[in-house]
Amino acid sequence: MKIDDKRILLENILRSLQSVLIGFSGGVDSTLLLQIGIEVLGRENILPVTIRSEVNTDEEIAAAIKLAESMGAEHLVLPISDLNCELFVSNPPDRCYHCKKHHYTVLLRLAQEKNLAHVIDGSNYSDLEDYRPGARALQELGIKTPLQEAMLTKEDIRKLSRQYGLPTWNQPARPCLATRIPYGTSITASTLRRIARAEAVLHSNGFAHCRVRHHDTLARIELPQDHLARLLNDNALEAIITGIKAAGYTYVTLDLEGYRMGSLNEKK
Repeated sequence: MKIDDKRILLENILRSLQSVLIGFSGGVDSTLLLQIGIEVLGRENILPVTIRSEVNTDEEIAAAIKLAESMGAEHLVLPISDLNCELFVSNPPDRCYHCKKHHYTVLLRLAQEKNLAHVIDGSNYSDLEDYRPGARALQELGIKTPLQEAMLTKEDIRKLSRQYGLPTWNQPARPCLATRIPYGTSITASTLRRIARAEAVLHSNGFAHCRVRHHDTLARIELPQDHLARLLNDNALEAIITGIKAAGYTYVTLDLEGYRMGSLNEKK
């Protein structure tokens, strides 16, 4: 199916929903969904809601607020504590299931209060190829995934976002901070802050697309393959190491396999 046909299908899906609350992270997927939703349903029939949790950085929340404002959308920021959920904190392989179930149960209640017919999520067609335990929670709760239904892949979404002039079209994926912690290692507020501080050091030195994987006292940096040599030869390398150690790590390593989505899902 051609990308324009997928876009038309998406518009028809959204039109059939009449009014929606959208889980809005400010990432490439939910931003395109909001943009087309506004065009199809009107601003009065779509409410983007951003969840503020321990697993998100202040910078991400601020960016989502600014983006929703620039699009002229009414926008809510909803504080939720993921660390109050014991199943999430224990960090099992289906951690994302418990997180999504928690978040979207709250969003469903809010949608009812606001008299909005449906809750929608920005999951896309490419997500079906990855390990996504959170998808089961969406199905159980009856959350709609219009991008997925319209068979829009990540590449499609970036292309459409660029056509719409959205600033997120080339934005790196920004999964929650808990994805940096190996399964079975308890998720704590201090660990999440340590990861956020370490990644902020890399961001401030021009490495926007990065992950700092947490292994107790060791920070494992993942960068795209074509950025590995750049880091090792960067004049700021010493400052980066110092900054990551100041975040709370004793050892700083560079993963020579480079960045790959879901590396903590890899089998030994």
